[in-house]
Parts: sequence; C-alpha cells; structure tokens
Amino acid sequence: MKKLLFLFLALAFFCSADSFSQVKGLTDNKPFMLKGEVIDGETNMPIAKVNVEILGGQYTTTNFSGRFTISAKIGDELVIKSDDFVTVYYTIKENDFVTVRVEKAKNEAAPLVSKRSKDDGQAGFNVYLDSAKFFLKKDAQKSIEYVTKALEPKRGKTISKKENGFAFEVLGDINLFWSQPDLAIENYKQSIQNSANTDVSIKLAKAFAQNKNYQESISSFQKLLKDNLSAYQKVEVYEGLGDTYKAIGDGVKSVFNYQKALDTAKENRITPKITNLNSKIGEAYAKSGALNEAEEYFDNSLKLAKKENKQRAVSEKNKVADFYNQNRDYEKEIQLREETLEELNSMGNAATVEDEALTPQRQNYKIANAFVAQEKYKQAIPYLEKSIAEADKKEDLTVQKDAVRKLSEIYRDIGEFDKATESYQRYVEVVDELYVKKEQEISQAARFSKEITQKQNRIASLENDRKLNESRYKLAFENQELIERNSQIQKWVIGSLIVIVLLLFFAAYTQYKNVKQQKFANNVLALKSLRSQMNPHFIFNALNSVNSFIAVNDERTANKYLTDFSLLMRSVLENSEEDFIPLEKEIELLELYVKLEHFRFKDKFDYKITIDENIKLNEFVIPPMLLQPYVENAVWHGLRYKEAKGLLEINFQQINSETIKISIIDDGIGRSKSNEFKTENQKKQKSKGMGNTQKRIAILNEMYKDKVDVKVENVFENNEGTKVELILKKD
Repeated sequence: MKKLLFLFLALAFFCSADSFSQVKGLTDNKPFMLKGEVIDGETNMPIAKVNVEILGGQYTTTNFSGRFTISAKIGDELVIKSDDFVTVYYTIKENDFVTVRVEKAKNEAAPLVSKRSKDDGQAGFNVYLDSAKFFLKKDAQKSIEYVTKALEPKRGKTISKKENGFAFEVLGDINLFWSQPDLAIENYKQSIQNSANTDVSIKLAKAFAQNKNYQESISSFQKLLKDNLSAYQKVEVYEGLGDTYKAIGDGVKSVFNYQKALDTAKENRITPKITNLNSKIGEAYAKSGALNEAEEYFDNSLKLAKKENKQRAVSEKNKVADFYNQNRDYEKEIQLREETLEELNSMGNAATVEDEALTPQRQNYKIANAFVAQEKYKQAIPYLEKSIAEADKKEDLTVQKDAVRKLSEIYRDIGEFDKATESYQRYVEVVDELYVKKEQEISQAARFSKEITQKQNRIASLENDRKLNESRYKLAFENQELIERNSQIQKWVIGSLIVIVLLLFFAAYTQYKNVKQQKFANNVLALKSLRSQMNPHFIFNALNSVNSFIAVNDERTANKYLTDFSLLMRSVLENSEEDFIPLEKEIELLELYVKLEHFRFKDKFDYKITIDENIKLNEFVIPPMLLQPYVENAVWHGLRYKEAKGLLEINFQQINSETIKISIIDDGIGRSKSNEFKTENQKKQKSKGMGNTQKRIAILNEMYKDKVDVKVENVFENNEGTKVELILKKD
C-alpha cells in the first residue's frame, strides 16, 4: 500500500511539474522591461557606467545610481561586463527586480615589462612569454594575449625562428591545458617547423592522443624512440605509448610500454615517474582482468606515494579504492576512503588537488555506495547525508543530485516512503537547478572556445604578416635596384605596354579555351571573362597613333599621348578584378578615354560631359568600363564618318535618390548609315564587342535584380545621330 502511495505521489509530482513548465513556457515568451541594479560585492555601493546586455539582444548601461532597465524575456542571459570587475552571466528566471553583485578583477602579480625591456626586443619577448606561462593555468585568454604581444613585431627587431618556436610551444601548452587539443596540435607543428625540438615533439604526440588521433600519436612516439633521447624523455615516450595503447584497449602493449618506462625510471632514479607508472600498470592490469597483478602494483604505488606528499598520497588512495570497488572488495575500499577523508580534512584549505573525485562530498558518496552494495542501508544513510551537506556547502550540484537520489532509493527500499518522497522532491529540485547550471556552463564553454579561436586566428595572422613583411622587404629592395638601373624610362614604359598587350591576348585566348571546355560556367566566371576582353582595336590604333606621331618627328605629342594612354591602361587593369567600382572612378576613366579619342580625332568632334550636382557620386557603383563601348561606338561609327565637326554629349542626371540616368548622345551619321561603311571584319568586331557588353548587363541584372537598364535610339528623324540611355540603380 505504501509503495502504491509513493508511486502515486511521484507521478503526481512529475505531472504537476510538467504542467507548470508548459504554462510557464507559454507566458515566458513575452518580453518585458527588466529592472535591476549592479553593486560592488564588497562595499555594496552602486556602480555606474556598467555594460549591460541581453546576449544577442538589447544593450544599455547603468546610471549614476547603478540601476538599469532593459527589454528581456524569461530564459534570456544577462551579461554584466566592465574592465573593473569579473564578467557576470545571469539567467533571467522571473520578471522581478534583479540585484547583481560583482567582484573586482584580481590583479595578478604578473612579470612586468619595463620601457627598457620593450625597447630591447629579446628581453621584452622573454618577459611576455614568462607572463604567458604565469597565467597558463589561471586565465587562458590573458595567457594567449601575452603570447600575442610576444609575437607582435617590435621597432627595429624581427622575431627569429627560434623565438617563434618558443612562442608557439607555449601557445600549444595553453590550448592543451584548456582542452583544445586540435589547436594545440597546430601550435606544436608550427613550433617544430620554426625550431626542431624533441620535447615539443613529445608534446605533439600527447596532443594527438588527447585529440583521439591515436595512430598519429603511436607513429610519433615510435619515431621519437629512434632519436637520441635523454633518460627522462625516454620515460615520457614509453609512458605516452602506454597511455595511447590503453586508450584504444590494447592492454598487452600498454603494460609492455609502461614496464619499459618503469625500468628506465628505476635505472635513472626518476622517483615521481616510478610512482605514477606503478599506478598506471595497476590500472592497465585491472582493465585487462588480471586482478592479482593489478593489486600488487597498486600496493607499490600506495607505498611510494606516501613518501612523496599528502596530495599525491590521497590521489593514489582514491585510485586504489576505485580498483577495490571494481573488484567488489568493499571493506578495503571503505577503509581507504575513510583514510582519504581524514587526510583531506587535515589538509583543509591547503588542499589544491585538481581531481574532482578528491572532495569530501564525493568520498562520502562513494563510501555510502560501498555500504549499499553490501545492503547495509542504515550505515550508508549518514554518509549520504554528509555528502549532501558538503555538496550543498561547496555548491557541487552533481554530487548533491546523485546523493539525494541514492538516499531516496534507500528510504524506499527500507519502507520509509515519506522520507523517500521528500528526498525525491529534493532530487527533482536539484536536477532542475543543475540543468540551468549546465546550460550556462555550455554557453560559457562555447564563448570560451570562440574567444580562444579568435585569439588563435590573431596569432596566425601575425605570423602571416611577418612572412609577408619579409617578402615585401625583399621585393622592395629588388625593385629599388631595378629602378636605379633603369635610365630610359620611356623605353621601359613602351616595353611594359607591349608585355601587357601580349598578356591580355594570352589571357583572352586562355579564357576562350576554358569557356569552350566548360559547358556550365557560373555567372561570376562569366563576368570575369567578359571584363578581361578589352577591345584590341583600341590598343592597336592607339599605338599606331603614337607611331604616326613619331614618324613625323612629333616626339612631344607622342609622349603626351602615350602618357595619357598608360594612365588609362593602369586604371583599367587596377579595376579589372572588381565587379563594381565607384561611379566617380568610372567617370574619371571615361573622361580620360574621351580625352584620348578627341586627341586623335580633334577635327572630327567636340565633347561635353555634364554631371548633375545633386548626384552623390560616392553612393553609386557601376561595373568598370561599362560606358566605354558605347562612347567608342559613338566616336568610331558615328562621329568619325561625319563630314562636318560633330558633338558628343555625356550627361549624368539624377532621377531620384536611388536612380540616375546616363545619356550618351552623338550627332553622327547614325547606326544605319554607319553599317554601310563597315567591312565584314568590322561588323564582326562590333557584334562581338557590343555582344559582350549586352551579356555583362544581362548577367549583372540577373545577379543584382535589374541594376542596369539600357535603351538605344536615333536622335533625328532621318535616322542620324544615336542616343544611348542607361538607368543605373543604387543597390
């Protein structure tokens, strides 16, 4: 009957909790104005000008009274941030006034970098690396920042490869300690590339194992055994092989390598390693089921650990107690854990053991479990209560959850259902609290990983910059020598233009060949291909004009024309890789091109370029050299054949803030009449040039939603004159 009552109460509790969470979920989605304050945890004084934000949402600051108001929802994470104190992450659980107490950031006494040290590159580098090592196990971000400062270029001082190797080794140590083995692997590789080092190679092999790259780890360790190693390095390599083989479940090879390491350590009297290796061999034998051999090595490790220090002794006792638990020797397990508890209590605040199992709450819980395994329930209860009390005091929700649940199960099994129900309710509360805490830890871990990766990228960027600067210095030196040797700049310019023309022809041929081979070319490649195809006639005619000026001994005119032509070619090449350029730059190119054409055909036409003053040129962009083909057609096929002197007008007019109209108007002979003067080859070139322009516009309109609209019409009723209108949209 009592059991049925317990089941009914538990079921009712779960149903009510589930219903409450559903109702709560429906109401929590509505935003509300959260009010709160930020105060100093020591003085209780309000703090002004503190950054307050909802993660991924609103932002505000505290006023002079330390108070703030911000739009939030239930479940949002509130971030309180300032340089003066440790950042606080607070999960909003209800619409109520929030008081956030903050602690001042601890100013660790890191090694100082004096002005003299900063000036002295080597000293500054060493101090920064010492600072990074100082904070390695305390503050990952600060430690990486010091490595970054060490790698930053100093005035008049370049970082050597050996220094680079040291810096990346420290960076690898940081990432490996903070459980970022993938980043550590890259760091150690970079260190070895800069400066080969056996110790770093051992660290790399360990990082491979920690990242579960077991075969790479084994291969690296075995390769190291072929090198000339010191005794301690040899122990580390054999121990690393043993760890890796144990991780993949190969007990025989694991024990073999541990034993090799132990023999070397004994031979060279490396005491700490002897203790560790006895313990590891015991673990390997226990995992393989060889319990007698395991117990023998564990006894050795216990005796050796006692000779070292208390912290090492309690750690080893906990490990051996786990072994006895697996072997169901609960009496010995309880005895060891009782001794462990006594030593932990005697150590008090001096205990700095990093193993989370070496806490009073965990040891009490394991002792209780050993009693439960022997069905000694009443003897287990006091230890569970101690475990719960210690866990509550230390805010160890994981142990508290396990202990409360175990206590509930014991009360249920001995028939005390009221206490069982009460313990179970406490268990549910702890689980809810633990769930919230785990969510926060996951969120903080994600942020931590992201920040570490960003800092890693910053260091990689510094390394790339260093290599790039070295290349730039070398290139600048070579260019300076080249400039000093060049006495005839004019010949070099002409030669460079010829090379550019050849390169353009080669690029056009290569592009044509690639387009022919690829049936499905994407829009971006198509645009790039079209941009790279310049009008060969324009280049040849320009060079022929230069030739004609030289032929009549008009060297000054040839030089002037050639200078303007080279400026145009330089600008065209600079913009050839861009999808869009500012309208202002396109107008400059167009003015230079029209100036050259007018220079060649000054007796054929005059020109006028008008720009509406209301147009904000810096807000509009246009595909490079989009207007030039239309202007070229106007000059070459309209104005050039006109007997009287013609006029070319180019107008830029604003329609509205988002749209402008570009008009290219000539009073030439017109399209119909011009077609009669052309040879078959000229017709072919025109259709190809205009076709490319039309394709560019079509592709651009498809990609950018009707960005350019073109209309071509006659100016006069007798079909003379041509007017091209382009409508250009801002975005």
